[in-house]
Amino acid sequence: MPARVDRLALERPRSLKAALSMLAGDPKLTPIAGCTDVYVGLHFGIVKEQRFIDLWSLDELRGIGLDGGRLRIGALTTYTEIITSKLVTRRLPMLVAAAREVGGAQIQNRGTLGGNIANASPAGDTLPVLMAAGAEVILRSTRGRRTVPFESFYTGYRTSVRQPDELIVAVEFPVVEGRQWWRKVGTRRAQAISKIMMAGVRGEDVRIAFGSVGPTVVLAKQAAAILQRGGTLADAQAALAREITPIDDVRSTREYRARVAANLLAEFWRTTE
Repeated sequence: MPARVDRLALERPRSLKAALSMLAGDPKLTPIAGCTDVYVGLHFGIVKEQRFIDLWSLDELRGIGLDGGRLRIGALTTYTEIITSKLVTRRLPMLVAAAREVGGAQIQNRGTLGGNIANASPAGDTLPVLMAAGAEVILRSTRGRRTVPFESFYTGYRTSVRQPDELIVAVEFPVVEGRQWWRKVGTRRAQAISKIMMAGVRGEDVRIAFGSVGPTVVLAKQAAAILQRGGTLADAQAALAREITPIDDVRSTREYRARVAANLLAEFWRTTE
């Protein structure tokens, strides 16, 4: 049943400094912004948190730009802003492709990159892109700032290294060399949770990442290493099968996901030659 509104508390800081101070004083506060997942969870009564801090008005967490040659995207940047950004289109087209398939226009206007990361779902559409691109997550608290490689950010299903008093403030990307590739497989191309998805980069280095095939997004290092050194696609697919742990759920089966993962790997390699 829906959560009782009278039991919920909401804080609305006017600055990032104020938000960090509130989090330091109350570690049970849960950050929210676009609320595209939180509202659904509250409606179905599956959200345990009752104390929230609304970050939506904090312009300090928005914006797309370059910082020392690295692409920097603020945590509150929406999918629509990513889609319409000429800079992101030029530097990271696979992120634009992923953003285009996140829900419909309403979700793209409200959903944020930082929210997708913090939600920590293995089906998060942008997460394989961040993994394949070698992104870094920028965290802030009253204790200071720290940078965490995206590859090390998640510790398990819906868990991460982010501490209760920390906020995701931005994501930074190095220059991605090589051809970029993205593919989502779902019941529909949009407005559907992914059954499986893959992002890949083929250049001097090969990086391959999958979503919805494990408790967290998976960087397929072994499969990528085989392809990078000139091994066969069949050997890479066999390695991939050992790297992923798909499950049966309401959207798909373990066998289907394993087979589609192998097919996506083959499509990526053949179309990026």
